[in-house]
Amino acid sequence: MKAFMDENFLLETATAQDLFHNHAAKMPIIDYHCHLVPQMVAEDHQFRSITELWLGGDHYKWRAMRTNGVAEKYCTGNDTSDWEKFEKWAETVPYTFRNPLYHWTHLELKTAFGIDKLLSPSTAREIFDECNEKLKQSEYSARGLMRRYHVECVCTTDDPVDDLHWHKVTRDSGFEIKMIPAWRPDKAMNIEKPDFSDYVAKLGEVSDMEINSFALMVDALKKRHEFFEANGCKLSDHGIEEFYDEPYTDSQIEIIFEKSMRGQQLSAQEVRQYKHAFLKVCGEMDSDAGWTQQYHYGAIRDNNTQMFNLLGPDTGFDSIGEFNTARAMSHFLNELNEEGKLTRTILYTLNPCANEMIATMLGNFQDGVTPGKIQFGSGWWFNDQLDGMTRQMNALSVLGLLSRFVGMLTDSRSFLSYPRHEYFRRLLCNLLGNDVERGLLPNDHEALARMVEDISYNNARRYFKFY
Repeated sequence: MKAFMDENFLLETATAQDLFHNHAAKMPIIDYHCHLVPQMVAEDHQFRSITELWLGGDHYKWRAMRTNGVAEKYCTGNDTSDWEKFEKWAETVPYTFRNPLYHWTHLELKTAFGIDKLLSPSTAREIFDECNEKLKQSEYSARGLMRRYHVECVCTTDDPVDDLHWHKVTRDSGFEIKMIPAWRPDKAMNIEKPDFSDYVAKLGEVSDMEINSFALMVDALKKRHEFFEANGCKLSDHGIEEFYDEPYTDSQIEIIFEKSMRGQQLSAQEVRQYKHAFLKVCGEMDSDAGWTQQYHYGAIRDNNTQMFNLLGPDTGFDSIGEFNTARAMSHFLNELNEEGKLTRTILYTLNPCANEMIATMLGNFQDGVTPGKIQFGSGWWFNDQLDGMTRQMNALSVLGLLSRFVGMLTDSRSFLSYPRHEYFRRLLCNLLGNDVERGLLPNDHEALARMVEDISYNNARRYFKFY
């Protein structure tokens, strides 16, 4: 019986072990999509406890705790101590067998704190105290943890109205790890939200202009886009439920914008027309600036706030939803492509049933110039686990070029999430190692090593043009 999480964890063959230990493991980390708090990096935040570092803002753990019957006050409450919250998490961990949280939890304890013990109610106090004692040391600060995991660059997720103050502070401090802002204009896209007009007013303030039309909002966004670029931004990100391809005219979009600013109810069709126009403008801006654009699609958000009431019954979901998504995605990307405005693009899906569709879609828009110009993003959110990442890589392998893949990201708010890169790299090496052992790939060590190092790091470094 193989030991749990030993040095060859997830590595089933000698080939996989060689590829990981001698090639993947040594590569730096480019974390090109995360949700770290920039202020924590700028101020080199020292964490008061493992609870703040591990459970603060971690919706994955909160979700598991709630499912295990843990009261909300132990997840997000303010009237419980760090120890009480940690104790409830420790009680939950033994129930996470076969959930990725079980692997992540113990990989993080091992790589950050050197703790091999399994977290459970019987070990909770010992582990809590040991982690907290180590967190008093300077090397366990926010920056210290980034150094520990050999991080070279992180891209945070930032709203166009952000002044990027903490990015500037970090840059001016001489910190050797790059922290680059990433443009996330969802609030300007989500015209159906009740606070849309308030957001537009705020955008006008930071852009030093009054916004009373869609055209003027675009002008304001262009100003902020240029500001982000001046501060090192090289990529955008959009969180969308689906792709939009409803026909529209400029005058229709202006009317829709004016109705929303007056607080009038919009139809589902009007919302979709607006979002189509908005995303197209953003794609054009990204192309002009030479940025990479990312689309995270398929998440139905804000499920406890009666989201569907905002749009009415016609939400665009139907029995052939994936076909409609594929068609809309194709039309949208082609619209930019026909204008010569389709920049480097990464597509992420929350629905693994769409893996083959996306992997196929990539080939429709490669330009024969930029290797892997259109990318299938790594397993995202609930697909960010052993099966999800493996299925994503298998689909990409069959229908595209895995060798040109830009690899893993954390998509996390935690400074302890970098082992997800290790987890991904182990899975990648195991996938290739198994193919070699089964005679499906040649035992060409040089080619395999190059492929692993490229997917782990080199491809991302070349693709994003951060340097």
